[in-house]
Amino acid sequence: MSARLVLIGAGRMGAALLAGWARSRPAYAIDVVEPGPPDAFRADAAQLGARLNPPAAPADVIVLAVKPQTFSAAPEAFCAWVGPQSTVISIMAGVPVAALRGLGAGAVVRAMPNTPGAIGKGVTAVFGADPGALAAAATLLAPLGPVEVLASESAIDIATAVSGSGPAYVFLLVEALAGAAVAQGLDEDVAMRLARRTVIGAGALLEADGTDAAGLRRAVTSPGGTTQAALGELMAEDGLGPVMRRAVAAAVRRARELAGA
Repeated sequence: MSARLVLIGAGRMGAALLAGWARSRPAYAIDVVEPGPPDAFRADAAQLGARLNPPAAPADVIVLAVKPQTFSAAPEAFCAWVGPQSTVISIMAGVPVAALRGLGAGAVVRAMPNTPGAIGKGVTAVFGADPGALAAAATLLAPLGPVEVLASESAIDIATAVSGSGPAYVFLLVEALAGAAVAQGLDEDVAMRLARRTVIGAGALLEADGTDAAGLRRAVTSPGGTTQAALGELMAEDGLGPVMRRAVAAAVRRARELAGA
């Protein structure tokens, strides 16, 4: 008889996971808990033969894809799905392992995906003490993109600040680059298209090329050219490096405050 998996939540990441499972067909009997699933979600559930909103009963694996506030407001509402042999995989930001253990599971894995996971281009950081649970989590989270196993729970807060929040930093870079072009006299729509496509193309090159980021930067920087002139500002003592370190440190602090709230 197949092991039973329950997915709780149909937000962006929950929907992306279900769509990925509809393609990869994991070796689980799947149940889905979501009061108002959208049509695409229903279609993926039907393709998997997943039951929607069945009666609560302990499952082998429970994937919590709800908002952290939902969990924190009533954690007891999730206990009916968890038994002593269950593995709980949480993709909720800021909910620590200690709180998840309160559900009564045999093993707990914390995971931090990011929004590109909705199109299979994300990265997910995971932490857990049980190797079998980590292996199961890596397989189930693979539809979102590569999975990175972390050595400590505290590293989840750093991953949250880097990869979890990181897409917003990249989007801001596009805004800032386009804004700088407009300030120099370029049409606003043209500036945004150029900035957007530049970042998309640079990301694709970073993925396709085996060279590291510093090597790719050096390859595009001609001595005495325009790129070197710009990098002279971005790599100055008060440039992008210190700004990014302050930004990530602020995000780490806030992640730890939320985890302790």
